[in-house]
Amino acid sequence: MLDLVPVRSDQDTGEALASTLALARTADDLGYQRYWLAEHHNMPAVAATNPPLLIGLVAGATSRIRVGSGGVMLPNHAPLVIAEQFALLEAAFPGRIDLGIGRAPGSDPVTSYALRHGAGGVSDEAVTHFPEYVDNVLAMMEPDGVALSVQGRSYPLKATPVARSVPTIWLLGSSDYSARLAAEKGMPYVFAHHFSGSGTAEALALYRDSFRPSPELAEPRTFLTVNVSVADTDDEARRLALPQLQAMLALRTGGQLQPQRLVEEAEKVELPPAHLDLVDAMAQRWVIGSAATARARIEELATTYGVDEVMVHPVAGAFTGTDPDRSPAREETLRLLVG
Repeated sequence: MLDLVPVRSDQDTGEALASTLALARTADDLGYQRYWLAEHHNMPAVAATNPPLLIGLVAGATSRIRVGSGGVMLPNHAPLVIAEQFALLEAAFPGRIDLGIGRAPGSDPVTSYALRHGAGGVSDEAVTHFPEYVDNVLAMMEPDGVALSVQGRSYPLKATPVARSVPTIWLLGSSDYSARLAAEKGMPYVFAHHFSGSGTAEALALYRDSFRPSPELAEPRTFLTVNVSVADTDDEARRLALPQLQAMLALRTGGQLQPQRLVEEAEKVELPPAHLDLVDAMAQRWVIGSAATARARIEELATTYGVDEVMVHPVAGAFTGTDPDRSPAREETLRLLVG
């Protein structure tokens, strides 16, 4: 599953984090395979600003599930810093860490500039050098590290002194660019279906058709992400999805970003008629419904796109009076999907 650590209108940041830890324990107990945390910045409804810190918290609060980034937006960071952080996480939780790498800013242009100044450089430069940054992270995390040539001398550089294992490294994307790059480098690839919703088949086909085997991966390996709201009935699932649908509408139309509304707050909002079709189109791409409806839809997605896994992003909101330290509807989504 994917978690953006949403912050509701009845929560502060600490309560949102407590809710995420409770959700992660639920996923761990139910047998989910992965728990990935996103990177977004300067958004009132999202507390997932720092994947490595969140991964450490979640891995320490769980016992079995793989924990990773979905993803680290690499142009925002110096490659050595990311390599060091994830090498350290892998040393602390061997065999349980995934490093998902993305190219998008994860924020607005002003915040993006503030993030990249002094790390990845200016925005265009950081994106241009993205393939090089990926290579640097891959090389520095290997047990032997990488040798840098400085004034005619070879200088060894390792992300950690004694690496015994390396996290699985994935490339993330919502366009052809990352699909091509993942195929070229022989890396596993994740398509952000939950965010894009279009071009999924084309990107995955391009990845498979162009894939070049690497020492780490002999055959293409893919999965996609999808927004999911599951409840006892289809109508209840639609009610619970409404706050996230409105948040995504604001993001796509340049509306005001704010903490995620409670269900009752969302139901009082009157959307402009021009936006209703966009909300309906988003809902059609999501998995919203009862357990039987949702499981059938996820199986259909896996078959249609031929992916090895489906990563669910539980988007069910909360009602007034919900314990701010929990997200019971998100936890129930995970339980109902398992059956």
